[in-house]
Amino acid sequence: MTQARSRKTVFGLLPWPERQAVAEALRTETVGGLVLLAAAVVALVWANSPWSEAYESVRDFHFGIPALGLDLSVAHWTADGLLAVFFLVAGIELKRELVVGELRTPATAALPVIAALCGMAVPAAVYILVATSGGGSLDGWAVPMATDIAFALAVLAVISTHLPSALRAFLLTLAVVDDLGAILIIAIFFTSDLNFWALGAAFAGLVLFYALQRFRVRGWWWYVPLGVATWALMYNSGVHATVAGVAMGLILRTTRDKGEEASPGTRVAHLVHPFSAGVAVPLFALFAAGVGVSGAALAHVFTDPEPLGVFLGLVAGKILGIFLGTYLAARFTRAQLNPDLAWADVFGLATLAGIGFTVALLIGELAFPNAAEAEHIKAAVLIGSLSAAVLAAALLRRRNRLYRRLWEDEERDEDADGIPDIYQTGRAGGSA
Repeated sequence: MTQARSRKTVFGLLPWPERQAVAEALRTETVGGLVLLAAAVVALVWANSPWSEAYESVRDFHFGIPALGLDLSVAHWTADGLLAVFFLVAGIELKRELVVGELRTPATAALPVIAALCGMAVPAAVYILVATSGGGSLDGWAVPMATDIAFALAVLAVISTHLPSALRAFLLTLAVVDDLGAILIIAIFFTSDLNFWALGAAFAGLVLFYALQRFRVRGWWWYVPLGVATWALMYNSGVHATVAGVAMGLILRTTRDKGEEASPGTRVAHLVHPFSAGVAVPLFALFAAGVGVSGAALAHVFTDPEPLGVFLGLVAGKILGIFLGTYLAARFTRAQLNPDLAWADVFGLATLAGIGFTVALLIGELAFPNAAEAEHIKAAVLIGSLSAAVLAAALLRRRNRLYRRLWEDEERDEDADGIPDIYQTGRAGGSA
């Protein structure tokens, strides 16, 4: 990155260490996204097949430990339990971004944070406008706010688009900030009657978790039982249990001590991320995305104000918010767009960010406890995400020849030393 503000570049070449970290994270998310896509298709087919009653029976089957307040259905175990693992990984990624990534300084954080905030605010505003004008409920205002990075990367993999690493890193950072916004919304607006004893005990568990990290205590036998107990206490407190996951992710140390090969956060992410992306999130999708897709059910998406607000929030609000946020942030910071790219590329990326699947489904279930209403909201999330995916595929494929050339330039390593040549010719730099 150059010193002159007027010469900062938006979506320029990432620094090599940052690019390595982003590539590792996105590689797992891409594979997980393909599994997630398959799970969503299975859920839809199963829920609309002659065996739909079997799907509902499995989804609603209860098991657990009633004495501990943990007698949950399979769907709730996946939403409250497995997604806590997803948010644990999100918390670690957010911590990494804050400590060593794009969010570590105001200068580099300004663009993705402003874009993400606009990408959350505008969809919520679109939902509120549509729901209010149609006389509907405002309870679903938060549903279209989150971007599903795994689903978005799965779309990129399916259409074989070679987005430059800076655009992929920007998409990842957007999703990380979105996840933080989502968990704050869940914690603040979707908290039921509080059990202060359980909440206090959960907080004590997090303090102990921090102390173990602070005093460099190692060994999974300390952290796993403590993490499970903290999660269970958080669930019984009335605060959504996934909050425990993101809190522990934020506590984990992401910088290495002298003599360490990897930080605790890096080690945990390396171990848990494949399970999160390949098992936890797809299982949640399997039991959350099984909605009826009959003509009558789909009609509700475009006739009822709440589902219509979700659909338009994803397809129009998310795209408009991220694009305008990015454009205004670049102008405000007097940054220049990478000369190899155009604002049409940013618009295509914003369209891809309109895919809001996992967290949108979770918030939809929390916002609409009534099963019939939740089904319509889920259908809106599915149709909105699919529409954004198709539109993004059309926009990004048009520019794939350019993306392939930029990608090949970034990957070329003629001296086979493991470091792309572009980082050894004086052309490497940072992005704003």
